[in-house]
Amino acid sequence: MPGSESAVGLIARSGLVVVDKPAGMTSHDVVARCRRVFGTRRVGHSGTLDPMATGVLVIGVERGTKFLAHVVTHDKRYEATVRLGASTVTDDVEGDVLTTAAPDALASLTEQRVREAFAAQSGEIMQRPSSVSSIKVNGRRAHELVREGVDVVLPERPVTVHSLDVTDVRLGAPDGACEVDISVHCSSGTYIRSIARDVGEALGVGGHLSALRRTSVGPFDIQDARTLDALLQVRDTTDAAPELSLGLDAAMSTCFPVREVSAEEGVALSLGKWLEPEGTKGVYAAVTPDGRAIALLEEKGRRAASVFVARPAGMD
Repeated sequence: MPGSESAVGLIARSGLVVVDKPAGMTSHDVVARCRRVFGTRRVGHSGTLDPMATGVLVIGVERGTKFLAHVVTHDKRYEATVRLGASTVTDDVEGDVLTTAAPDALASLTEQRVREAFAAQSGEIMQRPSSVSSIKVNGRRAHELVREGVDVVLPERPVTVHSLDVTDVRLGAPDGACEVDISVHCSSGTYIRSIARDVGEALGVGGHLSALRRTSVGPFDIQDARTLDALLQVRDTTDAAPELSLGLDAAMSTCFPVREVSAEEGVALSLGKWLEPEGTKGVYAAVTPDGRAIALLEEKGRRAASVFVARPAGMD
């Protein structure tokens, strides 16, 4: 399929799709479904969501997959439920239970103590990632090692929790546990399951994540997301690929600052040439007067050189 495709028209089929991932599917499962929906193997995602989690998963299609590799990692927002009273191997509800709190320890919990423990997880903090994360240890994913019985303890690293709001505290659940609903706005690389684990440890009762929904990734919001079922229905009923959430032009202009370039400069960039710098820091999108995003540029010394060419010569 990809090998036989003409370069002409490829840009029109390239861009991003914001998917509302259902529970029980891996991010790779979603990619596989989207390959069928969009009729191409050139599909990738911007960041893994655990199988138990739901919500925003940004999918790249055709040259959108290469574009995603250059997108600066964005902040994220989550809605989650934390269960206090037991710790698990995976720091979430799907893992085997490691410890269970004594009834008197659970009985000593108060709403004020719970809220204070979560408040301590806000701001710039050092956080130890979950042992079942996708972080590599000596070339292997941490979660793969854990499944093989290896005891994995990852080092702490700095993350930023811009805000953490406790929206509900339910003391004395039927089995004596405490359930807490939270809303989190955080930097990329922050693990919500680690927050659940660390709050449980701070309160001396153990804790794990029982529900997680990602509501935004940078400019991509759950309000703009489509379900896999809706995408598949379009493919099955029309035998055509659904519309992208954002074409490549819109995606590049949404995710990066824009530098307007002339049509002639656009041609030069498509040929791999560089432009004179403007004194702008960071990566930005070069866009021609007709709204065509040609490349992502970064200034180094006397050159504004391409780090990604969206429209190489002959492709449109």
